[in-house]
Amino acid sequence: MASTRRLAAILAADVAGYSRLMGADEEGTHERLRAHLRELVEPKIAEHHGRTVKHTGDGLPVEFASVVDAVRCAVEVQRAMVDREPKVPEDQRIRFRIGVNLGDVIVEDEDIFGEGSILRRAWKRLPSRARFAFPGQCMIRSATRFPFPSRSSASRTSRTLHSQCGSMRSARKLSPSAPAAPPISQPAVAPRLSIVVLPFANLSNDPDQQYFADGVTEDLTTDLSRLPGMLVISRNTAFTFRNKSIDTRQIGRELCVRYVLEGSVRLSGNQVRVNVQLIDAETDTHLWAERFNGDTSDLLALQDDITNRIANALDVELIAAEVARPTENPDALDYILRGRAAFLKPNSRDADAEIISWCERTLALDPQSVDAMSLLAHALVRRVDSNMTDSAAADMARANGLVDRALATSPRSGHPHHVKGMVWEMQHRLEEAILEYETSLSVNRNSVWSLHHLALCKLLVGSIEEVIPLYQQAIRLSPREPRIGWWYRAIGAVHLLQSRINEAIVWLEKARNDIPAVAAVRSNLASAYALKGETERAAAELTEARRLSGDDRYSSITRLRAARYFGVPKIQALHEATYFAGLRLAGMPEE
Repeated sequence: MASTRRLAAILAADVAGYSRLMGADEEGTHERLRAHLRELVEPKIAEHHGRTVKHTGDGLPVEFASVVDAVRCAVEVQRAMVDREPKVPEDQRIRFRIGVNLGDVIVEDEDIFGEGSILRRAWKRLPSRARFAFPGQCMIRSATRFPFPSRSSASRTSRTLHSQCGSMRSARKLSPSAPAAPPISQPAVAPRLSIVVLPFANLSNDPDQQYFADGVTEDLTTDLSRLPGMLVISRNTAFTFRNKSIDTRQIGRELCVRYVLEGSVRLSGNQVRVNVQLIDAETDTHLWAERFNGDTSDLLALQDDITNRIANALDVELIAAEVARPTENPDALDYILRGRAAFLKPNSRDADAEIISWCERTLALDPQSVDAMSLLAHALVRRVDSNMTDSAAADMARANGLVDRALATSPRSGHPHHVKGMVWEMQHRLEEAILEYETSLSVNRNSVWSLHHLALCKLLVGSIEEVIPLYQQAIRLSPREPRIGWWYRAIGAVHLLQSRINEAIVWLEKARNDIPAVAAVRSNLASAYALKGETERAAAELTEARRLSGDDRYSSITRLRAARYFGVPKIQALHEATYFAGLRLAGMPEE
């Protein structure tokens, strides 16, 4: 029988007082347990990418590739269990005991085996180490080998985890009949990038419209959970606060989150208005607020649109809020957040150097950080693409190695797929790049830069009709994007290629206003002005393009052709008929 080894996080769960519960009501306990597993536990395991090894009576071992996923699954199950049996007497309620183990396991077919120990290395991989008490290294004695051949051994393992290392039982309600366990200390500070989306209030006259407000709440919870490093309280827990007086500080303490998002929905006639605000749960300070309006002709599409835009804006706002907080003892997460904040700055050599520096510090503390590997690779590829490096070949080689490591570590993460797409794009392997960008968007549909690069690749392979809608979606999602000028420029360039000169000038002038120092914008404008007959303005833009470029690419048509890849023959022909034709009229020589 073939076997392999791998590092895995194992979640072990069983029911506290299972024998007593079965003795009192065997059939009822069995049915209630099955319902909890079917309706809550198994969906949570799937949501956090776990694999149930087998069911063992009242317990089950579950394999995860990530400690973070295992702990998030455990916490969300425990929180949801608090309110699942409100009509059952407290001493008869089903309560799970859950422990998490990180270690090397042997995989044989569907079973796993290995020495189990809860080590400090598992605790260090959590997004916030303060969330759970860690009393030191805790060896699991006796039944520590997987795959837990019987219910009793599963129970012994989980009880050992519970008694020696602290259980993950919800702190809100503890069953008095369950065995005593060391209390979990509340963290002094909530985890960074932790948030709860409270149920949006329905301010419409029609109570039947509550479904729309609930849909916005649920979609936002899902979209925010896709953001890197984000800890989002589950929908089931958040909805327990519906129609209750809100004390933001209390919610923050009870749920151990740093931020609270609340909002309202008002439908009137064929219009809907959504108000949303982000609150610092520690200080009860409003950090950000926005209003979104839309037409109700297609409510589902409108719901998607609004939630996507809010999630995208919050990604930026939360990073800015975290970086602004004073930090006495910076850690790997602090460094990567600062790197992500630097990435939002205008593209420059200094900005890229800052990103690279923060990522290097992160990797020095956590060599397996997928976020750091991906962001560092992204910065390296970006500066090659922007001609802002003196070591292009070395940068590309290192970026490719980093992103391959990131994908091997976390194949379901969206950002590494985006960066791999950039690598393929730089090598003109556009079909492979398109697949990577589409994979990135399947993980995070709000990735505006995956939309941007997907649009570029679609243009170069000849699917020009798909380009502008992709950019319009990116602008819709992130209308305040710091580098939105690049999207304006791309839309203008596509209008130019399709001989819509007036539309091209409108968009290219918007791009020039936003990113005046980009030579490509000036050359596109020079061509468009010349095709419209405004030769003086065309000549002035061409002169500025030459000054800004830093090289001789805009000195002749031949050099410009050699400096860029213009796509498949169909797109090359469009460039010849419009872009190059306009540049000739603006005064660019052939040789």
